[in-house]
Parts: sequence; C-alpha cells; structure tokens
Amino acid sequence: MGQISNYLRATRDRYREDLVENILPFWLQHGLDRKHGGIYTCVDRDGTLMDTTKSVWFQGRFAFVASFAYNQIEQRPEWLEAARTTIEFIERHCFDTDGRMFFEVTEDGRGLRRRRYVFSESFAAIAFSEYAIASGDKRYAEKAVALFKDIQRFLTTPGILEPKYTEELQAQGHSIVMILINTASRIREALPDPVLDAQIAESLDKLERYFLHPEYKALLEMVGPNGEFIDSLSGRLINPGHCIETAWFILEEAKYRGGDKHLIELGCKILDWSWDWGWDELYGGIINFRDCKGLPCQDYAQDMKFWWPQTEAVIATLYAYQMTGEERYLKMHRQISDWMYAHLPDHEYGEWYGYLHRDGSVAQPAKGNLFKGPFHIPRMMIKGYQLCSELLSAEER
Repeated sequence: MGQISNYLRATRDRYREDLVENILPFWLQHGLDRKHGGIYTCVDRDGTLMDTTKSVWFQGRFAFVASFAYNQIEQRPEWLEAARTTIEFIERHCFDTDGRMFFEVTEDGRGLRRRRYVFSESFAAIAFSEYAIASGDKRYAEKAVALFKDIQRFLTTPGILEPKYTEELQAQGHSIVMILINTASRIREALPDPVLDAQIAESLDKLERYFLHPEYKALLEMVGPNGEFIDSLSGRLINPGHCIETAWFILEEAKYRGGDKHLIELGCKILDWSWDWGWDELYGGIINFRDCKGLPCQDYAQDMKFWWPQTEAVIATLYAYQMTGEERYLKMHRQISDWMYAHLPDHEYGEWYGYLHRDGSVAQPAKGNLFKGPFHIPRMMIKGYQLCSELLSAEER
C-alpha cells in the first residue's frame, strides 16, 4: 500500500500545484475581462487575445470552475471575485428575451448567435449553484433550480428547440442525456429538489436501456427513439471521451447513493468498453472517434487527440478505483495521466495545448477558442485532487 499512497500523494499535489500555479493564473491574467466582466477564451499560445467574441458556454463554465476551486481547493478571494463578475455578466447579457441563452456574445454582451442546444443554460445553472455554495448567497441556488426547470421545459415543449433532423429520421442523442445527470447533481449540492433526482433517474434509465449496445460493447452517440441501432455514419459513431465522461457521472452518482452496486457495475462497464475503443495502443492517449463496425469515421478529426477526453479519463479511472478497489483502474489512471502530462502542458507559455495529432505532436498551439478554455483541465485537477485526497484518507483509516 506504500507505493499506492506515495503515488496518490504525488498525483494529488501535482494536480493542485498545476491548478493553482499555472492554469488559473493563466486565465485570470489573459482571459478575465476587467472592463466588461466575463471571460475571453479565444487566446493564442502566449495568451494574446485573438478574438473578442465570448463563448456563453464558457461564461458558465469559468464561473463554475472559479467557484469550485474556491470551495474545494482554497478560499482565495480573487477566485470568488472572478466568479462573481462572470456571474453578473451572464445575468446581464447572456439571456435572450425569451429566456433562452445565447451561444456567442460580443465582449460587451450583445447577442450574436443562438444554437438549438441547452448547453449554455446547463453551464450557467451549475455556475449559479456552485457560486451559491462559495458565496453563501442562496438566491443563486434557487436561480439554478429555476433555470434547470426551464431547461426541461425547453427540451419537452414542441417548437422551442429546432429539431436536428426532419421527421424522416427519428433519433435521440447521448449528449443531452448525460449532461443532465451532471447538471442536476451539481445543483443538488447547493439545493436538493425532487426534480433533480427524478431527472438523474430518468437519464440513467435512458442510458442503460437505449444507448448501451452490448453487441458492439459500446455506448452509442445516437440511437432511435427506443434505442434502435441506426446503421449510418452517425448511428455507428462512438465518442470515447463522451462515454468515459458519462462513466464518471454514473460512478459519482453511485457514490452519492452510498455505493449503489448496479450503478458501479454500469459505470465500470461503460468505462471498460470505452477505454478499449478509445485508448490508442500505438501512440497512447484517447482517440476522438470510432465506428462501432470498424468502418471509417466521417469526422476529419477522428484520429486526433483532443485535451478533454484525456481529462475525463483521469477522473473516471480514479472514481472506478475508489468505488471498486481494483488496482487495474489505478494503473489505467497512471497510464492516461502520464500520457497527458507528457504531451499537453506548454512549459514555455503555460496552460495546455488542446489539439494534438494522433502521434501526440501539436496540431495548433492556441490555448483557447469558443470550445476550449478554463473548464475540462481545471475541473479535472480539482476532481483529481479531491479524489486522491479521499483515497489517501481512506487508506490512513
């Protein structure tokens, strides 16, 4: 157990130091908009601003991360203040007149674009709830629950969200099912509500009944209304990063329920299957996309290594080890964490690269855009620190 304890201690300290000394300082210096509020994310390798367009996803994501770090790592006033100013920007500028949220706004908050998804709303909701815990302002927990109920209304009321396909193709997607688990569970930490528990139960049931396809040992991204297999490029798609993220959402819920054996089995099954599909035996790292029949994938980035699947695998393997005690999951964690640290950090300018070729070489060096910014990497470091600390405490008992 000594070697395991030493590894967990070193890993815990590495994640904390990188978060506190590298990742958050980079974004506070180069991303935080001290004039208008909110966060810029379109920055070059050295932090130079490339585009003042603001991702609404990242207003919520950053406010969440800053609050989460304040709650779990250290109560640094600058983190809470950054969360506060970003929350205020969200409330002032990121909601359209019908209650839906924008996807992009100008630097001073004028709406530019909406999308047919509710991810902007989901990230704002977890920002509100985490900020409520950090600030002690319970009004934001109530706002989070209210926004979650709006999300459900948007999803279930015909005509509010434009469908992805015509009536010729009846399908449902994995992304929204999985994100609602995490959104509800994060809000629940600030303010329990039966609606949140009901949504988590519904999403878990859908994942297991519809999206899990044992014949391919895969969790598919798109299926028919009753889980029917759709034999098309989109229907055969496996997104290992998404699936691994789903696995840790499930394992986190298993932990919340006191070690629910069925959910532990389900989460580990999805992790094992998705690792087998995603881990690149030749170069290491988690690959972007696979076809469940082994056919060529449509996406041109199919064999690239993006930053976020690696971070999700770090969290998922730690959860799997914590919930099962199986050392193979700790070995998988070391495998992905070591690969990640060998390829993603920028030792010259700070922060991490986001887009690598299959062999691990840098595809483009910018530190952010409308989709990459201060979320997956700092969230992984906070969760990694938290889980390693819990595992060490359990060993000491």
